[in-house]
Amino acid sequence: MRAPSTRLAARATLAIAGLALLSGCAAADKQTASTTSTSTPSAMSDANASGSMAGMNMGSGASASGAGAMKVATAGGVIKPVPIQPLGSASWEGMRIDAQLTTPVPFEVYDGTSAHVIPPKHASFHLMVMLSDEQTNVPIPYATVWATISKEGKVVYDERQWPMIARYMGPHYGNDVTLPRSGTYQLSLLISPPVSARHMEYSGVWTQPHRVSFTLPWKPAS
Repeated sequence: MRAPSTRLAARATLAIAGLALLSGCAAADKQTASTTSTSTPSAMSDANASGSMAGMNMGSGASASGAGAMKVATAGGVIKPVPIQPLGSASWEGMRIDAQLTTPVPFEVYDGTSAHVIPPKHASFHLMVMLSDEQTNVPIPYATVWATISKEGKVVYDERQWPMIARYMGPHYGNDVTLPRSGTYQLSLLISPPVSARHMEYSGVWTQPHRVSFTLPWKPAS
């Protein structure tokens, strides 16, 4: 009979393998996903008109407070607000899909046995995808989100988004993104079904991969 510590290590290994499998499934299902239309906030209409992304220019005129801001903890433990730019939202069988951009910040990845910090380096922004129940606004975990960004038919970013937790944002999916230059890009999100036990109100929904797309106008901070 295996010792408790050995069983715990085995379970952790299986959990990590499961995450890797989910990532592979998202990549494999890119051609079979359904799609829905998306809605764009009024703030994005202004960004489209100006050719830049409101709130992402981090100069002295940028606003970092109020509803369009997220609070993050720095390495020294100080809480600082950073701007958030909504890209848009979509609906899928009772699931609300929200895409937002915020200032790139360091984040930590814990794999069950050890942790390492991913610095923003030269990232353009941090992409956040929130999945939630449309009626209750409760976050929906255990899904897989794959983001692809392209410009004029050329893919410039194609990565799985980390399942993330944050004190002021709750569970979401995110990663840092680096774009080569300013311009208007297309963001495609592939949402793979949540892999978990479900209460019966979620029976029969979210059983196939689903794709949503957003326009992403971006201009680097001056």
